[in-house]
Amino acid sequence: MDRIRIYNGMPATELGTEGWHKPWSGGNGGECVEAMRLGDGRIALRQSTDPDGPALIYTHREMVSFIEGAKAGHADFLLAVAPARCTDRRTA
Repeated sequence: MDRIRIYNGMPATELGTEGWHKPWSGGNGGECVEAMRLGDGRIALRQSTDPDGPALIYTHREMVSFIEGAKAGHADFLLAVAPARCTDRRTA
């Protein structure tokens, strides 16, 4: 990869097409997060259904903190079912 300025939110296509992995893929219909280890040790994430979209760039330490926190249950609230929304139905 030529020297490019790597920044959070950059188009994922600028990072190339080789080296992306789907470590969290499963029975989700192909919608998963793809990860790429960058040459400087940072990690890029992108949405597999939007490979031309933005890449989120994290330091190695940020990813370690996130994964350790997720394993410890600190992100379990993200899996909770959202409360049902009340709809305001008006009758004439």
